[in-house]
Amino acid sequence: MSELVGSRSDMANAQRERAVRSDATRNRDAILQAAATCLTDDPNASLADIAQAAGVARITLYGHFSSRNELMTELVHTSMARVEAELASVDLSGDAWHALESLVDVSWQLVNSLGVLRGVAEQALPAEVMHGSHADPRARVEHLLARGRADGSFRDDMSIAWQTACYFSLLHGAAAEVRAGRVGEAEVRDALFPTLRALLQASPER
Repeated sequence: MSELVGSRSDMANAQRERAVRSDATRNRDAILQAAATCLTDDPNASLADIAQAAGVARITLYGHFSSRNELMTELVHTSMARVEAELASVDLSGDAWHALESLVDVSWQLVNSLGVLRGVAEQALPAEVMHGSHADPRARVEHLLARGRADGSFRDDMSIAWQTACYFSLLHGAAAEVRAGRVGEAEVRDALFPTLRALLQASPER
């Protein structure tokens, strides 16, 4: 009998623990989603604003993230995980130029949608955190550039590191210009790939 009671007690405890973990996961997800929304709408949004938008108490938020920087770091990681999932689905096989055009198209959509958050994160976090968060997207671009060089599509008189830096600088610079209202999104969409093509085009052999 005592074993049966003990077993029921263990089951009840396990169920409570699962419920607590589930609540904690929901709260964490709600906080991150609220942070993304609040900081996009207002880069100066406070943790109190984010907690209110998430529907949790400030003490609950602090239970997950002890500081604004810790929250920002996790937000960068989760955002870049989504970015990587999107980029990983892009077909980069076949012609290098077609692959680059496809990658630029998807990359621009992502950079433009996350531009404000990136700006806030850059203000708050160390440069190495931001640089590290781009490791996978950067490697994808470098691999494509190397393939384009190998088949003679892309110029090889500049380093891949420099061309990669130009690629990301162009994307993020374009997003900043759109946010500032100096350039329209349609113009950027039309100009990005031709601009990169002009940068990367291999000179014809003489």
